[in-house]
Amino acid sequence: MKLRILLLIAGMGLLLPSCKDFLDPDSISTFDTQYVFSNVDDARRGVNAIYVQFGVDGFRSRLSNNMTGNTDIERQSGWASSSDRYQIWDLNALSSNGDLRQFWNAAYTAIRDANICIEGIESSSALNSSDVQTSRMMNQMLGEAYTLRAYWYSMLAFYFGDVPNVRLAPKAGNDFFLRKEDRNVILSNVIEDMIKVEEKMLWAEELPYGIEQVSREYTLGMIARIALQRGGYFLKPDLSMDRKSDYLEYYQIAKDYTQKLMTLKDRELPDDFRQVFLNNAKFVTPANDDILFEVPFAIGNGDVGWNIGITVQGGATAAHSYGSGNNYMAIPPSYYYSFDTLDVRRDVTCVFYQVNTSFVEEFASGGVSNIAQGKWSRHFLDKAPGASSAKGTGINWPMLRYSDVLLMYAEAENELSGPTASAKDALKRVRQRAFAPEHWAEKVDNYVETIAAGKASFFEALVDERAWEFGGEMIRKYELIRWGNYSEKMAETVETLKQLADAAYSGTGTYSELPDYLYWKLDASGHFTVLNPNHKIAAAPDQTWIRQSWLLSLHNDATTYQDWILKDWRNYISDGPKPGVVRYIFPIPEEAVTNSQGALANDGYGF
Repeated sequence: MKLRILLLIAGMGLLLPSCKDFLDPDSISTFDTQYVFSNVDDARRGVNAIYVQFGVDGFRSRLSNNMTGNTDIERQSGWASSSDRYQIWDLNALSSNGDLRQFWNAAYTAIRDANICIEGIESSSALNSSDVQTSRMMNQMLGEAYTLRAYWYSMLAFYFGDVPNVRLAPKAGNDFFLRKEDRNVILSNVIEDMIKVEEKMLWAEELPYGIEQVSREYTLGMIARIALQRGGYFLKPDLSMDRKSDYLEYYQIAKDYTQKLMTLKDRELPDDFRQVFLNNAKFVTPANDDILFEVPFAIGNGDVGWNIGITVQGGATAAHSYGSGNNYMAIPPSYYYSFDTLDVRRDVTCVFYQVNTSFVEEFASGGVSNIAQGKWSRHFLDKAPGASSAKGTGINWPMLRYSDVLLMYAEAENELSGPTASAKDALKRVRQRAFAPEHWAEKVDNYVETIAAGKASFFEALVDERAWEFGGEMIRKYELIRWGNYSEKMAETVETLKQLADAAYSGTGTYSELPDYLYWKLDASGHFTVLNPNHKIAAAPDQTWIRQSWLLSLHNDATTYQDWILKDWRNYISDGPKPGVVRYIFPIPEEAVTNSQGALANDGYGF
C-alpha cells in the first residue's frame, strides 16, 4: 500500500505545479479544475498533491521532529552553534532561518493545494452523485483536504502565532497580500471545517491505503487535538501567556469528539507497546490499531532513522549495509528516571546503546547525555538500505495514536467535571498496557484512585502520563505550550538534573541510590544489556561486565554541572526576553515578509 500511494503522490507535480511562495497567483493549476474534480480518479490525484509537503525537508526532517525541542523529555544543545536548527533549539531564530522558511513554504503550499481541492470538490456534481460510491469517495477526499489544511494551520499557529488565513484557491482577483489573522480565529475555523465533514468520511479499514491516508478516526482525533490547542494558553506579542474566556467550550468539543470516536470506533490498545513502532520500520500498517494516521514515506524519502532514533554507525567501510543515522534529540536522564521501573514503555522509549560499524551493539557515545529515542532505528529495517545510505529510510512517521485520544478524553473530562469514572477509566486503559497484568492492582487501579483525589492532582498525573506514553514522538512542546507550564517544567527538569548530579557525586540526597556507574555487556544472543539501570552497585559480579560512568558524568569539577544542563534550557527559564515565559514564537521568514508587499511584519515578541 505504501508504494501505491506514494507513486500517486510523486506524480502530482504534473497536475499542480509548485510556486515560489503562497502569495503567487501563478500557482493556480493550468488544468481546468472543473475537469480535474469531475471524477474520483482525477480528484484523488489532486488531493494526493496535499500530501506531497510531508515529503519535503520542511516537514520530514524539520517539523516532524527536529524543530520540536527542547522540552522536559527531549533535548538538544542549541547554544553550541549558530546554524539554523540550533537557533530554533535555543529560541533565538532569525527571520533568515532556512529551516523556518522551508516549514513556512511547505505549510502554505499544502494549504494552497488543499484550498484548490476544497473548492474543486465542493463545486463538483460528483460530490452529490447518485452513484453512492462516487459520492462517498468525493466526501472522503473533501474531509482529507479539510483535515490536512487544519494540521498545517495548527502548526503555523504554534510556531508563528497569528498568520495569514488563506482560505481561497488562488485565482485572478483574489487578495494575495493578506495580513495576519488572529490564530484563535483560524483554529476555530479549521475545527468547524472538520466538524462539518467528518460524518461523511470513511474509516481507515474502508480506505485503500488504510492508516497511510487521512481517515475519519484521524479527523475526529484532530478535532479534539486542535480544540485543546484552541482552548489552551498561547503567547501574546507582549510576551504574556493568555487563554480565551471561552476555553471551556473547546474542552467540551474535545470531550465530545474523543467520546464520539470511542463510541463509534473503539479498539483495544495492542498489548505490545514496542510492536506499535516496530511496525513503522517493518512497513506494517494495521487498521483499527493504535496508530490512526502515519505519514507514508516512500523508500528513498523520510528521515526517521536518520536524524531520530537509535544511532547506527555506517559508511562504505562498515561491516553492514544499514547505512548511517543518529539522534538529534536526546532524552534527558531526568525523564528516564521519572518512569516506574516496571513500566514497559521506558525501555522502548529510552535506549543506552548504539550500533557500531561492525554491526555490534555498544554503549552509546555521549553516555548519559545521549540517551536515544528507542522507538525507531534503521537497523530495525528488514531490508538493509545500503552501506552508504543515510536519509530516505522510508520508515513511516506516526501522527496520532488512539492512546492519545483516550488521554485527551480524560483531560477534557477532568477539566469540565473533574476526575469522573469515565476519565479514570480512559487513563487506566493506557496504563494497563504499560504494566504486566499482575501489577494492575497496584500500578493501575490503586495509582489512578490515588491521583484522582482532586482535579489538580489528576491533571498533573495526565501531564506525567502523556510524557511516559509519547516520549520521542515530538509532541510534548505543543502540550507544554497549551498547558501554560512550559517554563515551569523546564525549571523542574534542570533542578532534577542537578539533584541527580549532586547525588551521584556526593553519594547523598534524594537520588543517592541511583547508579553513578553502569555495568553493561552483550548477552548470549549478542544484545546490549545493563546490569544495574535502576540502582547503584559497588562492583559487577564478574569481569564480563564493562563499567561506564553514568550519573556521575553529570557532574563537572569546574562548573559543578555539565554545560548542557546549565545552558540547554536557560532561554526557556531565565535568560529569554521575559524570565519565566518561553518565547516559543518565531519570526515570519523574511522572504514571506518581503513578498507580502507590506502586509506582513515581524512585530512584537521582542523581535
